[in-house]
Amino acid sequence: MENISAFTLTIRPDQVAVVTIDVPDEKMNTLKAEFGQQVRAILKQIRDDKAVRGLVFISAKPDNFIAGADINMIARASSAQEAEDLARQGQQIMAEIHSMPIPTIAAIHGACLGGGLELALACHSRVCTDDPKTLLGLPEVQLGLLPGSGGTQRLPRLVGVSTALEMILTGKQLRPRQALKAGLVDEVVPHTILLEAAVALALKERQTRRPLPVRERVLAGPLGRALLFNIVGKKTEHKTKGNYPAAKRILEVIETGLAQGSSSGYAAEAKAFGELAMTPQSRALRNIFFASTEVKKDPGSAAAAGPLHSVGVLGGGLMGGGIAFVTASKGKLPVRIKDINPQGINHALAYSWQLLDKKVKRRHIRAGERDRELALISGTTDYSGFGHRDVVIEAVFEDLALKQQMVAEVEQHCAPHTIFASNTSSLLIGDIAAQAARPEQVIGLHYFSPVEKMPLVEVIPHAATSPQTIATVVKLAKKQGKTPIVVADKAGFYVNRILAPYINEAMRLLTEGEKVEHVDEALVKYGFPVGPIQLLDEVGIDTGTKIIPVLEAAYGERFSPPANIVSAILNDDRKGRKNGRGFYLYAVKGRKSKKQVDPSVYGLIRASGQGQLTAQQCAERCVMMMLNEAARCFDEQVVKNARDGDIGAVFGIGFPPFLGGPFRYMDSLGAGDVVATLQRLTTLYGPRFTPCEALLRMAENNQNFWPTEETDLANQGQSRVHPTLNETATG
Repeated sequence: MENISAFTLTIRPDQVAVVTIDVPDEKMNTLKAEFGQQVRAILKQIRDDKAVRGLVFISAKPDNFIAGADINMIARASSAQEAEDLARQGQQIMAEIHSMPIPTIAAIHGACLGGGLELALACHSRVCTDDPKTLLGLPEVQLGLLPGSGGTQRLPRLVGVSTALEMILTGKQLRPRQALKAGLVDEVVPHTILLEAAVALALKERQTRRPLPVRERVLAGPLGRALLFNIVGKKTEHKTKGNYPAAKRILEVIETGLAQGSSSGYAAEAKAFGELAMTPQSRALRNIFFASTEVKKDPGSAAAAGPLHSVGVLGGGLMGGGIAFVTASKGKLPVRIKDINPQGINHALAYSWQLLDKKVKRRHIRAGERDRELALISGTTDYSGFGHRDVVIEAVFEDLALKQQMVAEVEQHCAPHTIFASNTSSLLIGDIAAQAARPEQVIGLHYFSPVEKMPLVEVIPHAATSPQTIATVVKLAKKQGKTPIVVADKAGFYVNRILAPYINEAMRLLTEGEKVEHVDEALVKYGFPVGPIQLLDEVGIDTGTKIIPVLEAAYGERFSPPANIVSAILNDDRKGRKNGRGFYLYAVKGRKSKKQVDPSVYGLIRASGQGQLTAQQCAERCVMMMLNEAARCFDEQVVKNARDGDIGAVFGIGFPPFLGGPFRYMDSLGAGDVVATLQRLTTLYGPRFTPCEALLRMAENNQNFWPTEETDLANQGQSRVHPTLNETATG
């Protein structure tokens, strides 16, 4: 029980009660079960004072209203009944707010998510600020849950069923103008007048409710509703492949409320919430959330970070342009790009302009903000303006001599404290730093493509990298909006090393006669966002296969791709999406036709395309290769711990989030089962499946990757800001 209340009541001279929300000692307001009594006591005080004419809920935090319910409450529930009781308590508090006899207004600034939006929905009206920080949404589905405090029932009645389904099924967050258009808020105002606008709304004699659009009114009827739920149900099943039970339950609960009335809807919501909270999928998704929160707090090393006032980028290509963009737009740091020719700089500037202009067109930012962010990016063909850059990120070709030359030039032209960070995906950082005058200031910073979308970055210190260099680069990555993991300087680092055997196995399946689309569909059904062959096409077959010889040289033939398949594809000038042809053929720009498998690929790789394996058999082979390699990485300390390994795989290559990452997944199967599966595959397909020493040892001693006392990170995670799940690509 909190000693200090998170809710403070003030009665203004105009007889409007203002309840200020400020959870003590926390950056974010989150709803906790123990707040129930505090809220009830305040509501009773207001009801008892007959002079009070209106009520406003507002936050004292500078950038959030309420970021959601405290997830630890769910983690502490030991049964579906306990979790259901939590939902019922939440529903009861919201019902009390909704039944207040005076106009009750939510004054929203900043994140208003999950339980925060449910509280706002329980109010009679809502007003929000026009600030970019203001976002409204119900992201519970990303944790394998549904809104449990009335959100599934109140939102459809307020904004219409189709808008509500889209928000609740995807976790989509609305910006202020979108929320106004949808009817989720009644007014959008500048932050400076938020309280006054809410008070004015509370003093209105009559609250006017905007009617739903005609389309939503049609869909609210029995026929329209049946048609909508049928279509959305099929789309949801196609998208989730049955791997996310929360999506199906959301549909059921909303439909129950609309067909049978609110009380049935609330009962169904609480019951579904309780049952979903106990599913392995929700537990895995919550664990990823807690793990990502911990990674974001991890400074990377015990040393204090060095200065971070400005950044340089070498190379204006796709990676260089993307790195410059996130440095300026997310990090708000001035960034200077050096390229050997002006076209490279123009390309990088045009790339940032396109991304920012798209935001303006979608009304996510104003034109002035676009221009300010663009003004942070400049370019040069020499080292002018590089004299005082704190970090210079190199994004040039994968050529060791060239990268070593870059190190020498940066040491010559930049400040003595300047850090050199290489965005290499295949070369060892120790080799890049071999001739450096200041090797302690050389580090790897491996981004994934496209940089502006991919949440992960690998930070790779070599043996001589200083702790301060690590801390500075980790801090920079976080400023750029990235989730950084520190990994060892070994061939392939972590993400590409576990990805390569997975893609190699997919190639073997093709040579054995499996169809391209059959292999891809098998892995998508398993839970990956795209299949391994499509992933190779998206990344670029030339780029994606460049690391294979490096891994072969370092680790031997288990990294050898099937004979001649890569060279046969590349020799036929197939690079994937970027040149319109790979394993798939891509539509010409301007045409709408979808990508399709190119049947002539089978002749090139001398395969029949007449395979007999099931989807499960295809997926098992690819995934087991990845898990075995992940276990090796853990054993060799390529990743510091299972937490970083799970985050790296989920955020870097879209490992199925509902499985919790490779290490959580292996723990859930048990090391003995993983070993038995690998041994069976070794018998069937050869020694590349031989279980590694670490797994054999763990199976023998019945050990887990995650320490047993940490099987749930519940006590460590506090805030409710959701990671972006299921993104994919590689670099």
